[in-house]
Amino acid sequence: MQTADRAAAAYLGLAIGDALGSTVEFMTPREIAAKFGTHDTLCGGGWLHLKPGHVTDDTTMSLALGEAILAEGCVDALAAARAFDAWMRAKPVDIGNTVRRNLLHFRKTGNPEAPYSDHDAGNGAAMRVLPVALATLGQNEDEVRKANAAQAHTTHNCALSDAACGCLIFMVQDALRGTSKNELLHKYAHPLAARFPEFRFRAVKQSANPSGYVADTLRAVFQSFFDTDDFRGCLIDVVNRGGDADTTGAIAGMLAGAMYGMEEIPEAWLKKLDSATASACAMQARALIQLRK
Repeated sequence: MQTADRAAAAYLGLAIGDALGSTVEFMTPREIAAKFGTHDTLCGGGWLHLKPGHVTDDTTMSLALGEAILAEGCVDALAAARAFDAWMRAKPVDIGNTVRRNLLHFRKTGNPEAPYSDHDAGNGAAMRVLPVALATLGQNEDEVRKANAAQAHTTHNCALSDAACGCLIFMVQDALRGTSKNELLHKYAHPLAARFPEFRFRAVKQSANPSGYVADTLRAVFQSFFDTDDFRGCLIDVVNRGGDADTTGAIAGMLAGAMYGMEEIPEAWLKKLDSATASACAMQARALIQLRK
C-alpha cells in the first residue's frame, strides 16, 4: 500500500470520525444507547445540528493548518497563528475555549506562542496534528517536535499536550510506513503512559464519556484503537463512549485510517461525508506528503 494512499485514508478517517462523533458529542453512553442502540451512521444532528456528513473544528482547523503549511513550505508558527485567526474570524461552527482565548491573545500581541500553562491540557492541539505528521514525514525527531510546537503552542502551550501531540504524530508516521499495531503500542503508547501516568489506558476502567482533557481523550482513543481489529469497529467503539466524541472520533479515525488504509473505510461513510470536505482532505494529504521530497 502506498504512503500517499494511507495519508489520504488518515485524513478522510479524521473527517469521518469527526462527523460520526459530532452526532453524540456530550451524550453519555447510556443516552446514546437509548436513542440509537449503537450509533454507526453519519446522520448529522447533535448539539450543533449539523447536516449529515458535515464536520466540526477538528477537521476545519486541520485543513486551515494544512493550507498554511503548504503556503509556507513548512510548519511556521506565525503562519499557523494567522491561519487559525482567519479560521476563527470566519465564524466556525464550533470553537474550544482555550483556542478562542489564546487566539485572542495572538490578536492583541502578535505573538504566535500562547503563554505556558499546565491548565491548557485540552485536546485542541492534538486533534489537528495530522498535517504536521504528513509534512514532516522523514524528518528527525527534534525537527518533528519543533514543527509540532510551532502549531500547538499557538493555542496549547502545555507539556501534557505536547506529549500527546508528539506521540500521535510518530504513531501516524510509523503507521504510514506499515508498522504493526503491536509495535506502535510498545514503541509509543506504553512509553507515553510510563512518562505521564495520566495517559495510562491499560488496567484502568474503560474510558466512557471522555472529557476534552487530552489524557481522557487519548485513553479512550488508545483503548478503542488497540482493542479493535478494523477501521469501522474502532470508530464505532470510540464514539459510542460519548463525551467529546467528535474529537475522539477524529483522532481515532486518523490513526485507524493510517493503519488500515482506504480499502477498510466503509463506502457508505465515504459517500455520506460532505463532498467538499472529502475532496479537500484527500488533496491536502497528498500535497503535504510531497513536501518531504
